[in-house]
Amino acid sequence: MPITPPRLDDRRYEDLVEELLARVPAHTPEWTPAQVGDPGRTLLELFAWLADTVLYRANLIPERQRLAFLQLLGMPMQAARASHGVVSLILDEKNPVTAVTLAKEAQLAGPVNFESLSEVTVLPVTGECYYKRALSSDEQSDLSEVIEGLRQFHKIDGTVDAYVTTQVFVDGLGIKSGLDVVQDTADGSLWIALLASRPEDVAAVKLALAGDGDSSEILNVGIAPAIELPASFDDIRRAGALEHSWWISTEDLVDDEPVYSNLRRLSDTTQDYTRRGIERLVMPGGVEDFGVLEGDARKEANAGVGDRPPRIDDPDRLSRLVAWLRLRPADKLESMALSWVGINAVEIDQRQTVRDRVIGQSDGSADQLLSLPMSSVGPASFELQVEEAGRGYVLWQAVDDLALSGRDDGVYKLDSEAGTVQFGNGIYGRIPEAGRRIRVATMRAGGGAAGNLPAGTLEEIEARGVDGSAVTSKLKVIQGIATDGGADAETLDQAERRIPARLRHRNRAVTEDDYRSLVAETPGTHIGRVEVLPRFMPRQRRFNVPGVVSVMVLPRKESFDAPHPRPDQPLIQKVHDYLSARRPLATELYVIGCEYIPMALSVGMTVKAGFGHDQINYDVQQALKAYLAPLSPYGPSGEGWPLGSTIKDRELEVVVARVKGVDTVSSVNLFQKQNNIWQQVKRVQQCDAIQITLQEWQLPELLAVVVSTDGVTPDTVTVTGISGGGTGTTAGTGGGVALPVVPEVC
Repeated sequence: MPITPPRLDDRRYEDLVEELLARVPAHTPEWTPAQVGDPGRTLLELFAWLADTVLYRANLIPERQRLAFLQLLGMPMQAARASHGVVSLILDEKNPVTAVTLAKEAQLAGPVNFESLSEVTVLPVTGECYYKRALSSDEQSDLSEVIEGLRQFHKIDGTVDAYVTTQVFVDGLGIKSGLDVVQDTADGSLWIALLASRPEDVAAVKLALAGDGDSSEILNVGIAPAIELPASFDDIRRAGALEHSWWISTEDLVDDEPVYSNLRRLSDTTQDYTRRGIERLVMPGGVEDFGVLEGDARKEANAGVGDRPPRIDDPDRLSRLVAWLRLRPADKLESMALSWVGINAVEIDQRQTVRDRVIGQSDGSADQLLSLPMSSVGPASFELQVEEAGRGYVLWQAVDDLALSGRDDGVYKLDSEAGTVQFGNGIYGRIPEAGRRIRVATMRAGGGAAGNLPAGTLEEIEARGVDGSAVTSKLKVIQGIATDGGADAETLDQAERRIPARLRHRNRAVTEDDYRSLVAETPGTHIGRVEVLPRFMPRQRRFNVPGVVSVMVLPRKESFDAPHPRPDQPLIQKVHDYLSARRPLATELYVIGCEYIPMALSVGMTVKAGFGHDQINYDVQQALKAYLAPLSPYGPSGEGWPLGSTIKDRELEVVVARVKGVDTVSSVNLFQKQNNIWQQVKRVQQCDAIQITLQEWQLPELLAVVVSTDGVTPDTVTVTGISGGGTGTTAGTGGGVALPVVPEVC
């Protein structure tokens, strides 16, 4: 039978009232308080209510014991996680020409309040992002004569990479699919136009950007990368850093080529675009060190050609252009996908800061416990001070276990989830002197799922200058990307579910179950599937290597459509770091993604009378996709397609036959990609099954299903537009001269 903690008394209020009324005839038969509202019955109901409250408190005893057991295990409940984001700021004034520096901990009001994590200088410019969009094959064919005419006009001897100047991250909003700066552009660059509010303000804005002569201004650029590792795990040891450089345009030409100044990075919280964050760029120290060339094609025929900034045909923007920022990935990179880029950016999170708050006085007792003004406290930001005779407030140290402290140690234990601090008992840790005040020097607390706000939610900010003075300039917030990462505090039931796994693996990765349990516990991840491959060396794809453990992780994805889930570098890094601290010393650990084998299917069948052909076609496609999907609750047994399991046409025929409305199934053809061409898989012998054999580290990725309802199985398939096995081409840098295509205008 199941083990269910019993209630000490399971009677409810209604049960108590009925029991009291049932006893009345036995003790006072002359009294009939059956009518609702009778004074006697009201008294009985009052006593029943009092008894119910007592029973409620009595039934809390098991919960108290469960909490005590968690504390004995050293498993405090996890605090709420704060949502995190990046926003851009603009000076919302008529004609701003001076920079404004804001201190950290600026308040952003919204459904949930946020704070800025660093100071930021808001420069009097707005930034618009552009890229040289390479033409597709169809566009190149349609514009071939125009491109050839432009090549002759500009006297370009070699090849050309025709492009169209395209704005991206319009109105400061991010794009979910992301822009690949390497693959999607004609010159492998992202350009940011720094614009003044009016043409007559350009000179004054340049002076503001150059600084006061003693120190240069700092430009904060916010970055939201969209990083994905390749399906193959040849590169799993790569740290995931995307090397790059920033440049600013000048007014100089050398051999008819534009000159750019390299910008020094003061700091980079993105860690080379492995996470969302801020890059702080040092602007040039003099107005002569940056500027723009003539960009008006009506005056300069070579505008936008070659290494020049993108051609813009809007006279208003050209007249307000102060300089171009250029982001260039390192030459060795094959991809750099960005979801959002914005200037004057600052990181924010959901926590609120508390400083110099007295939380109580010591009563001189042992093991005293004091409550903090907020729960879900960030341990890294927490500082506690205790008043001592002749010394004033003295900083005490946080420890994980008071029992490891000496009698004279000024220490305390912080419960970040509950928002409490506990002091020692005079033997293990010092007791604060009686009557002495205890205060929080600094604390950042808060969090919860309510902080995961969609883009455009936060619009207002209240800030102060670095000297503490009020900021008089009007500011506007541009939230281009959603805030995320927020999660509610752990409940008691959720904490209890961690106990069996903790008792099994004891925070050590030894068995396969240990690895699976620990991966599921990795903070800040949403894992969809974990596979442990003992003695498997992924780089050589070789088994039976002593001392090696490979852990395959796939992120959660609700849909079973291609492309299938692939772990990005931050996810792999989080899991690896969490497991590495718990693995045996001699174990060589690898955390990898899955190697997907692209495939396609064609099905021939007939439909029963009374069923719609289009609906049956769709149902068959969905059934096959779900059957071959890698995550639960799909797959043959509801746990995703088994690693290395062979795909057989006869099993797929059974899947098709089970779809309601299918009459007969003629056959199922399988297709694989070989030498970049889709080939039909043939039978080895006449009576053999058609099958695709997978290795033990591989899973299928179904990219296309062609269904014929006339009983004839198609012998060809067309696969386009899907990553992993598509035949469509992706535009990218071709090594030619960038050439702007004249846009069509009415």
